[in-house]
Amino acid sequence: MGDEWFYETRRSRRTGLNWIPLMIIALVVVNALVLSYFVSQANENVARLEVEVEAIEFQLNSATNEIARLRDSIAIQSKGNASRNLELTLIYNNTRNSVVLIAVSGPSGDGQGSGFVYDMEGRIITNNHVVEDADEILVTFLDGTIVEAALVGTDPYSDMAVIEVDVPAYLLSPVEFAPSSELLVGEQVIALGNPFGLENTMTEGIVSATGRQMDAPGHYAIIDVIQTDAAINPGNSGGPLLNSEGKVVGMNTAILSETRQFSGIGFAIPSDTILREAPVIIDEGRFDHAYLGISGTDLLPEIRELMDLDDSIKGALVTDVTEGGPADTAGLRGGDRQENLDGFVISIGGDVIIGVEGKTVRSFYDLVVILERGYRPGDVVTLTVIRDNAVIDIDLELGVRPSA
Repeated sequence: MGDEWFYETRRSRRTGLNWIPLMIIALVVVNALVLSYFVSQANENVARLEVEVEAIEFQLNSATNEIARLRDSIAIQSKGNASRNLELTLIYNNTRNSVVLIAVSGPSGDGQGSGFVYDMEGRIITNNHVVEDADEILVTFLDGTIVEAALVGTDPYSDMAVIEVDVPAYLLSPVEFAPSSELLVGEQVIALGNPFGLENTMTEGIVSATGRQMDAPGHYAIIDVIQTDAAINPGNSGGPLLNSEGKVVGMNTAILSETRQFSGIGFAIPSDTILREAPVIIDEGRFDHAYLGISGTDLLPEIRELMDLDDSIKGALVTDVTEGGPADTAGLRGGDRQENLDGFVISIGGDVIIGVEGKTVRSFYDLVVILERGYRPGDVVTLTVIRDNAVIDIDLELGVRPSA
């Protein structure tokens, strides 16, 4: 019994040992499958983590750049009057690429001035007196690039000129304009230019007055001129005058000074004039001004008394009519007698213009402004005049102002 039991026991143990290799193989296979699964999962996790790391790195770089920008802003704002300094600095940085240095040579010698980019076609606005009679015009951009410019056209009567350069588009940064007619006395303005050849100079001040006039060739006047106390010196001519938004409201043109250096009174051609004339100069090479063919003066109290006119009457007195001109053709009358007023001989007795197309004329300057702003050669206008104490209307076709 005992042997049998021993036998059976040994037999059973031998049978169990035969399954061990199979179990080991099974375990190896299972482990291999499990390991393969985890390796696959690990690879997917690594790929996902790499994407996440790249995203985080991008966010970190963006955050770093934003922090740097904010630090720069804080640095600017911390200097003195924060908002004022920031405003002026931003205006300068946003517009300096639009301003150029203009160097000319010609029969009257060498000269320098300023200009500003008008459009992406390479056209640049400047003063006529900067490029007048020039044999060569060189334009220098902010990055130092120097190119020769061609003259597109001029208007001596508004002291305006357009020149053109052929340069890569990245050098061209056209200015933005704002209506000069909306300027108010006391508003902040900024002058950019190259005074005395000092490139990229900015000065600032206020609008001291609007509606000034400057002398133009042939005893004509440039109208709607802006007066400013922003420092303007030789070399500033042709540069932009900006408002507090960094938009062009004028073109720095002249100063009133006995020394040719700034004395607190500077003048700028208004942006309304620039915008009115530039497209025409570009298309035609010139700008023709409307022409009446008269000489005249304000209807002063002394003249009203001599002409026996009511004290309430204001207007533009016609002192002389150019023979063969538009006014002569239309039948306008000049003075018929001369009087001495404070040492000046004036022809009186002529027509007094008190209206143009229903617009009131209170002075000779009013008459010039109305015609300059709204009418071109060939337009027919109705003038309301006082003649022999009677009010009459005269239709007149405007001519072309003779060349300066």
